[in-house]
Amino acid sequence: MTGPDSIRPVPVDARVEELAAAALWADSDDAPLLARRLATPPPGRRWTALAAPGLDGVVLASTAPGGIGHIDLIAVRPDARGRGVGRALVGAAEEWLRGEGATEARFAGNPPCYAWPGIDVRYTPAVCLAESLGYERYRIAWNMTADTGARPGEDAADFRRLAAAGVTLHAASPGERAAVAAFAREHWNDAWAWEAQQATGCHYAARDGRIIGFAAWGSRPYWFGPMGTAEEARGLGVGRVLLRRCLADLAAAGRRSAQIGWVGPVRFYARAVGARIERVFWLYRRPLG
Repeated sequence: MTGPDSIRPVPVDARVEELAAAALWADSDDAPLLARRLATPPPGRRWTALAAPGLDGVVLASTAPGGIGHIDLIAVRPDARGRGVGRALVGAAEEWLRGEGATEARFAGNPPCYAWPGIDVRYTPAVCLAESLGYERYRIAWNMTADTGARPGEDAADFRRLAAAGVTLHAASPGERAAVAAFAREHWNDAWAWEAQQATGCHYAARDGRIIGFAAWGSRPYWFGPMGTAEEARGLGVGRVLLRRCLADLAAAGRRSAQIGWVGPVRFYARAVGARIERVFWLYRRPLG
């Protein structure tokens, strides 16, 4: 059996990325990118990567304001399961979080830099581990899946309507990301601003020289979001068009479908692009004594 005392800090390198790909079967294509993303969080975030002997497993953990600690990613090599590796990794992560002043640990995403909203219910061993350690399930989140195929008829009608309303559409160049981030910060929060700047792709709508909406993808590798439209511009169909422009980017990147992460407005996405609820996540927490 592996004990918490045998767990040691490690760099997030190619070996850790390979382990994540081997263990996280539902995310095997993106797992190396997830590990890399978690290792480059926003400035000021405290985080760590801890590994079991022989790199049989790894856990990434981070802190958030308010004394909250997050288990961001845990991966145990398939041939090492059943030996207490996962339990030892969580124990070591909890000890590190206590040392950072956390009073609560969560299996939940730590926005704006996260791998998943919580534990994907298909990762049954992770669910069993969390519950066996006394974690309480306190929330459910979900992703929607959208096909990235073109919708030329619908897009043309929307473009004409926006043009008639004086709205222009733009792909945000690197030099424009700061302006989009400032818009996201003004209307929503710092987390969305960071995601807009980090995203692989970002589009925005403007009217009278002012940004009125934006949409981004790839801040969390290959997922869509965040997206928002200023209150005074809602009802014009800005969000629907920006969403489709991002999906077209993802199609060009070779993706036949896209995950819309941590969805709130289910009806909007279902109507705008025929998105469907697909991935379900359970969020867990427990106090750290």
